[in-house]
Amino acid sequence: QVQLVESGGGLVQAGGSLRLSCAASGSILSINAMSWYRQAPGKQRELVTFISRGGSTNYANSVKGRFTISRDNAKNMVYLQMNSLKPEDTAVYYCAAGGSPWAPLSWGQGTQVTIES
Repeated sequence: QVQLVESGGGLVQAGGSLRLSCAASGSILSINAMSWYRQAPGKQRELVTFISRGGSTNYANSVKGRFTISRDNAKNMVYLQMNSLKPEDTAVYYCAAGGSPWAPLSWGQGTQVTIES
């Protein structure tokens, strides 16, 4: 299993943008599903988006049209571009890999994203 480290979180105003990065300790070339989850205070962790090895993507309705996931297999990196951010996007964001998007095998430690209204 790969080790995952997220970065790029922070505090931004509503309407702003952030780009999260996820660095994997090993090759992600053979890993099919790379995912981003988030967990808001008092809520369950939810699947935000995932990308397959071939580049197919899937998004939660709440972020569709605002968030974009991408992967760079050569650099062992996964990204989450978040635009038009809303206060309800405030959460800890986790990178996940392997298994299926709904049952990943590896998790990062998370990065805090806070959106001020």
